[in-house]
Amino acid sequence: MALIDLHTHSTVSDGTETPEELVATAAAAGVTTLALTDHDTTGGWDRAAAVLPRGMRLVRGAEFSCVSPTGRPATPGDKATVSVHLLGYLFDPEHPAIVAEQRRLVAERVERLRKMARNVSADYPQLDADRVFDLVPEGTTPGRPHLGRALVAAGVVESVNEAFAGILRTGSKYYEPKTDTPVERAVEMIVEAGGVAVFAHPLARRRGRVIETSVLADLARIGLSGVEVDHPDHDPADRELLRGVAAELGLVPTGSSDFHGTNKTTPIAAETTAPDALDELLAKAAGVDVVEGA
Repeated sequence: MALIDLHTHSTVSDGTETPEELVATAAAAGVTTLALTDHDTTGGWDRAAAVLPRGMRLVRGAEFSCVSPTGRPATPGDKATVSVHLLGYLFDPEHPAIVAEQRRLVAERVERLRKMARNVSADYPQLDADRVFDLVPEGTTPGRPHLGRALVAAGVVESVNEAFAGILRTGSKYYEPKTDTPVERAVEMIVEAGGVAVFAHPLARRRGRVIETSVLADLARIGLSGVEVDHPDHDPADRELLRGVAAELGLVPTGSSDFHGTNKTTPIAAETTAPDALDELLAKAAGVDVVEGA
C-alpha cells in the first residue's frame, strides 16, 4: 500500500531528527514516498537521498516562508497581510532566484533569532542569549524551535510546545517579525525553477490569522499547483471547504503530517496524500527527479 507524506522537517531546519534519522523513521512507519521540506533550505536533500532504502522514494522540496494578502478588505486594526508557507517540490536548487532568496531568508532568520533571544533574556536571565546558537548545528537554518529548546534547557519552560504557546508565540512581547517572500513571487520562483508549488496548511486557524480562499484562486492563475488539505491543524469543516475549492480551481489536494520529530506531537504519516494526487504533481515537475531508493 502506498503511504505518501509530502511535508516533513529535519534538523537542517526545525525538526529534531537528522535527515538520515527522518528517512529511518519514515521507513519504519511504512512510508513509501517521503518529501523532505525543510524551511528555506535544500541542505538535507543529499543526506536523505544517500540513505534511502529500496522501495522508498524521496521527493525533494522546501517550505518557503512567505507573506500573503489576507484576501479580506482591510479594516481598522486588521493587517492586510498574513504570514503563510508555501511548499515547493522538485525545483532546481541552483536556480539563481531560489539561491538568492534562500540565502536572504536564512540571514533574516539568524538576525531574528538573535533579537528574540536578547528580548527573552532581558526577563529570563537564566537564558544565556549568546549561547542559543550553540543549539543550532552547522548548516542548519535557525528558527524559533532552537530558542524553544534553549528555554527548556534553561528551565524556563518544560517543553518546546509550551514555549510556542507563550513566550515565543506570534505577537508576544518577545516576538520579532522577519521579511518573508511575497507568496506570489515564491510561486513564480518555484515554477521558473521547474518545480511545483503547493500552499501549506492555509486554514490552520489555531496558529493565528489565515487567508480567505480567494487568495488560492489568485495564486492558481499564476502557477499554484496544489493545496494542502489534510493537515493536523485543519478541522473537518475546513478540510471539506478546501477540498471543494481545490476541485473548483483544478488544484491538487495533498495531505501531510508536517512532521517535526519531538518538537511536535504529530507522528509521521499521520496525514497522507493519495497516489493519484502525487502523480498529478510529479507530472507538472521539470526541475529535479524523484529519487528512488537503491
